[in-house]
Amino acid sequence: MAATNEKVDVVVIGMGPGGESLAGELAAEGLSVVGVEARLVGGECPYFGCVPSKMMIRAGNAVAEAQRIPALAGSAQVASDFSVVAERIRSEATDNWDDAVAAKRFTDKGGRLVRGTGRLVGPKKVAVTTNDGDELTFSARRAVVLNPGTDPAVPSIPGLEGTPFWTNREAMQAEKAPKSLIILGGGPVAVELGQAFARFGTKVTLVVRGPRLLSKEEPEASEILGRVFHSEGIKVLYNSTITAVAHANSAFKVEVTRAGGAVKKLSASMLLVAAGRTPALAGLDLPAAGITSGEDAGGGQAAPDAPSVDSHMQLAKGLYLIGDAAGLGPFTHMSMYQANIATGHILGQDRGAAESHAVPRVTFTDPEVGAVGLNEQQAREAGLDIRVGTAQVPSSTRGWIHKAGNEGFIKVVEDSKTGVLVGASSMGPHGGEVLSALALAVHARIPVKTLGTMIYAYPTFHRAIAEAVAALE
Repeated sequence: MAATNEKVDVVVIGMGPGGESLAGELAAEGLSVVGVEARLVGGECPYFGCVPSKMMIRAGNAVAEAQRIPALAGSAQVASDFSVVAERIRSEATDNWDDAVAAKRFTDKGGRLVRGTGRLVGPKKVAVTTNDGDELTFSARRAVVLNPGTDPAVPSIPGLEGTPFWTNREAMQAEKAPKSLIILGGGPVAVELGQAFARFGTKVTLVVRGPRLLSKEEPEASEILGRVFHSEGIKVLYNSTITAVAHANSAFKVEVTRAGGAVKKLSASMLLVAAGRTPALAGLDLPAAGITSGEDAGGGQAAPDAPSVDSHMQLAKGLYLIGDAAGLGPFTHMSMYQANIATGHILGQDRGAAESHAVPRVTFTDPEVGAVGLNEQQAREAGLDIRVGTAQVPSSTRGWIHKAGNEGFIKVVEDSKTGVLVGASSMGPHGGEVLSALALAVHARIPVKTLGTMIYAYPTFHRAIAEAVAALE
């Protein structure tokens, strides 16, 4: 057994995308780095999130695109087979949920991987309960980096506990598409997986607490996605909540209470809980390092339940918090961005200060929904004097050419006082790719005047940006 109470340069708790990146770079620089991970090196993204889900979505989109052939190119017969993408997820994305390659990638750089759960026992001191039951203690000379990530949020619903319901993790391990699926939630995970499974023949019903899908996006996106779902046979129960669950004979019985108190009974072969994420902060024992939730360390705009970090992602000197649990954006790209800044700070390099005014996000439905910065409502609530411009993708030249599956829009939100965009949305075919130009504009605070006079390639989807800018009012 390894010696306890060791002195090392850096300890990283949580080897998700940001933690793995940071730990690997520091180890490659010659620092003694201990990476602590109880589950899979690489975290949620490559095994249960971004990568396998987008493989599933890509497969479902191929089925849908083939079904559009009659409107564009003749005739086709399509027979979907979920086992093809299920096997691809196992063999290409996750190695059957084995992280040996990722672990070796880290240790080959000189890092030491400890399989276990870490917690703070001092400002720069970490105790680890290994997966084998041993207890190790590490004192960090330079830094402790916390990257605990999040777990699927599971609400307390009578009858739910003990049933074989899915979260996104179980859904990614499915070998067959269920015949029917009830989804609790209307956010990105719910709509992405709902549409993907529906395209493989699953009868899908979403139970959404509020009045629309994707409540954090522009209302126009919610309206279009609702219409698309209706056209694809996906049912959405708005202003509804699941109030009771039962499971018997390989089927779920679900009680749904609608606004006003009406009760509806549903049944399906599977239930997917996609009700958000919960930061995995509880087990870290932040108070042991003098940190309390919500304490202002002098910088970032953290979520209400997250402790605040400074511009280099520090909670306190030598103690960093990165990734989803930092509350600045639950995205792999945000975790990697924060990891780069923290890595530079630990090495004494200037890699800039963390900013969160231009965080891009994409919901990979068909059509895709991309957004960056503030939406119109957020900008108004922030007290900004704004102008808003919108262009409809179907009426653009590329949208007209595209025809089947061309639903979408581009919307820009300008701070009229500064003349720059504070937010934008891009929904449509390749909406996430079109977003890149808008993300650059918001991030670099490029004057709207420049956006209105630049040259846009013809005929492209991103050319609609010029139309949206011209429509500012």
